[in-house]
Amino acid sequence: MNIQVNDLSDTRKTLVVTLDKGEVDSEHQAVVNEFIKLARIPGFRPGKAPVAMVAKRFAKEISDEFKQKVVARAYQSALDDKKLDVLNVVNVEEGAIEPGLSAAVTITLDVRPEFKLPDYTGLPTEVEPTDVSDAEVDGVIEGQRAERADFKVAERAAQKGDYVKLAYEGSVDGKPIADLAPDKQIYGKVPQTWEEVEGAQEGVIPGLGRQLAGVKTGEKKEVTIAFPAEFAPVPALAGKSAVYSIEIQEIRERVLPPLDAEFFKAQQVDDLEGLKAQARNNLKLQKEYQNRSAQRRQVTEALGAKIDFAVPQSLVDAETQGVLRQFIEENMRRGVPQEQFEKDKKELFEGARKSATSRVKLQLVLAKIAEAEKIQVSERDIDAFIYREAMRTNQKPEKLVKDLTKDRSQLRSIQQSIIFDKAVDFLVSKATVKTIQSKPAQTEPTS
Repeated sequence: MNIQVNDLSDTRKTLVVTLDKGEVDSEHQAVVNEFIKLARIPGFRPGKAPVAMVAKRFAKEISDEFKQKVVARAYQSALDDKKLDVLNVVNVEEGAIEPGLSAAVTITLDVRPEFKLPDYTGLPTEVEPTDVSDAEVDGVIEGQRAERADFKVAERAAQKGDYVKLAYEGSVDGKPIADLAPDKQIYGKVPQTWEEVEGAQEGVIPGLGRQLAGVKTGEKKEVTIAFPAEFAPVPALAGKSAVYSIEIQEIRERVLPPLDAEFFKAQQVDDLEGLKAQARNNLKLQKEYQNRSAQRRQVTEALGAKIDFAVPQSLVDAETQGVLRQFIEENMRRGVPQEQFEKDKKELFEGARKSATSRVKLQLVLAKIAEAEKIQVSERDIDAFIYREAMRTNQKPEKLVKDLTKDRSQLRSIQQSIIFDKAVDFLVSKATVKTIQSKPAQTEPTS
C-alpha cells in the first residue's frame, strides 16, 4: 500500500492511497467468504453453496460491500500511518475498484489545526456591583402591581400610563400606507386598537404612544410619525415621514391593586417585608447572572483576540448555515418579510460567515483547553442537560433519553457543547475580576 499526503491548505489535505492487486483481492475474497457463510440458498446448507452461485446471485451486494471495504481499509490505513487528527471527511473519489486490479482512493479531509495555546488564566473581566437599592426593590414591586392592575374608563384627558383605544389611518406624501404596504395593513389603517400613553414599550407605530398625552375621548387629530432609517417590518416606510389621522374612542386609566393580604398571598409572601425581601433576593440573583454572562463573553473575546490560526473550511461552512438559519428564524418571528432576506442575501451571508469563523476558532481553542485541563462530561452533566431540555420543551425526560440513545451524533454534539460550556466556566473561575460602577439607566425620549 502506498500513501501520499498532499496539503491543499493548513487544514485541508488529500490522501491518495494506492492498494496493490493482492490487497484488493484479499478484501474481495473476504467479502465473498462472508456472503457464502451467511447466504440462504434453497438446496444448500448455510456456508455450503457453490462460490460461483453465491457470487452471481449477490453480485451487486458483494460489489457494494467490497468497494466500501476497500475505501474503509484505505482510509484507516492512511490515518494509522500518517497520524492525522481528522475533523471532517470532505470528499471521497474511489476510482476503479475491481478484483484483479490495483485500486487508488483519493480522500479529501479537514484536519484539526495545530496551534499553541496562549495564556488563558488571569483573563481580565469586569463586573457590576450586585447590591440592590431600595428604589430598585420599589420598582420591582410596582411592576408586580402593574401586572395585576385593573383598567377603568377615565373621563379626562389621557395621561402617561393610560391606555387609549383609537382608530388610525396613515399616509406618506398623500398616498395611503395601505396601498404602499398592502400586506401590512396594521401599519396603514386600523379601525380599533389600544396604545399605551408614553409607555416604556412602543406599539406597532413607532412613537405614536408618545403623542397621545392630553387627548380626549371623541377627539380627532393628525400626528406625524418619523419611521427609522432601517425599518425591517415594512422597508417601504424606512426613513419616511408619515401622517396619521387618529380618532380617540376610549381612555382607560391603570388602577394598581393595594398592598394588602390578597396581593401578598398572590406573590407567595406573608407581608410587605417578605415581598421586599423576595424582590431584593431576586434582583441580586439577576445581577449575579448578568455578571456571570458578561464574564463568559469577556473571557471568550479576550481569548479570541490572543490567538489566530486557519480554521477548517468544512466546519465554517456548517456553522455558517447554522448562524443564517437562526438569524432568519428569529427575524421571521419579528415579522421581517422573506423578500428582505433575498435583498440582503450577500450581506447576510458575509456577516454569518464572519461570525461562524469566530465561533469555530473559539470552539477549537476551548476543546484544546478542555483537553489540557482534563475537563470531561460526567453523567451528572448529561442528566442536568436532559432535565433542562425536558423543562424547556415540556417533554418527559425518559423520551429525551430514548431519542438520544437512537441518535449518537446528537449525543456527541450535546457532549461537545457541554465541554465548551465547562471550559468557559473554567476560564471565568481563573479570570481576574474588577468591579465597576453600574451604567446609568437609559431614559425614554419624550416628545
